[in-house]
Amino acid sequence: MQLLVEISLYPLAEQYITPIQGFIDRLNDYPQLSVRTSATSTLVKGDYAEVMAILGDEMHQTHTEVGQAIFVCKFLNGDNIDIAYQGHPQQ
Repeated sequence: MQLLVEISLYPLAEQYITPIQGFIDRLNDYPQLSVRTSATSTLVKGDYAEVMAILGDEMHQTHTEVGQAIFVCKFLNGDNIDIAYQGHPQQ
């Protein structure tokens, strides 16, 4: 099963851009994920178990580096969804 996650990160830090960009860059390093970023969120799609494991690791890294950070996520069965056509520009 494919999982589609819409995720937004809100670091509770004065310098918030760097942790957000770092999180997105790390997600893009995984070839097994499809990642599309917009101004307010990032769509991540891939195998259900792999996406959950990767997000867990990367969220943990963000919390370790930043301290307090809020992740807002929406999880959807992504079997029949192509994120290239969800209105988010490809990057």
